[in-house]
Amino acid sequence: MGSYYYLIAQLPSLVYGQSAPMSSAAFRDLAKNLLNGEDSALLDLLSLDPGEPDKSGPAYGESAAPAGCGFIDRWREWERALRLNLARTRAQRLRRESDAPVEPPVHPADAAAVALKAGATAESPLEAEIFLDKARWNAIEYLEGIDYFSRNTIYAYLLKLLILERYGAFKEEVGFAEYKSLYASILERAQSGELPVGEPK
Repeated sequence: MGSYYYLIAQLPSLVYGQSAPMSSAAFRDLAKNLLNGEDSALLDLLSLDPGEPDKSGPAYGESAAPAGCGFIDRWREWERALRLNLARTRAQRLRRESDAPVEPPVHPADAAAVALKAGATAESPLEAEIFLDKARWNAIEYLEGIDYFSRNTIYAYLLKLLILERYGAFKEEVGFAEYKSLYASILERAQSGELPVGEPK
């Protein structure tokens, strides 16, 4: 593993909730050309859905095979713990324990805690997803460690870009929903005579 000082030093900073400075696909292509062969190959393993579902059973039933990179392995375990604990929490809320997948791991403990908090505090599915992605962002920052110019920083950067892209899609969804609501309200008021329609200026 080498140092990637020149690549990392030139990367724009990422802030959760702001627009991504580039697409994840563009960054993946850039990084593939600048990383060594082993580190470049590991880029293909990075995803916000890093499970390897067993064809005959539930997704995340077993831990993913080791990737050869501590950061990727820890990220996969964190996301697996989060998703299994979310599934258990939702099954308990619906009183359908039999629908829950395999017993969720208690470690990493923060992933299990995030799952519980998301189910208890989110007022809508969209709000829950935004809360979960913020928790993922924080976990990624913790997992990447303190060696800022290592491959872990590049892998974390790609995961954060994926989160920002999803956040952008959430904002578009909210904007479209607000537009539809406003449009319906204006139509309703026009049809009821509250708003003048077609008056000459």
